[in-house]
Amino acid sequence: MAESGEVMTLREVADYLKVAAKTIYGLVQRGRLPGFKVGGQWRFRRPDIEAWVEAQKSHARRTGKPRKSDKR
Repeated sequence: MAESGEVMTLREVADYLKVAAKTIYGLVQRGRLPGFKVGGQWRFRRPDIEAWVEAQKSHARRTGKPRKSDKR
């Protein structure tokens, strides 16, 4: 797994979040997850993913439910 500040692959993000790679791909394709392409492949900065997770948790605590935009 990538260390703090490093760039992660789509598979590494999926493993980190314990979801299918297809789920990550769908989220990033819809602009719901921060990522960028390098040579046609998705890459993610670990701090961006960690901030995204915190935002999801914060929203769930405030509303008692997940964000609609992050459902499949």
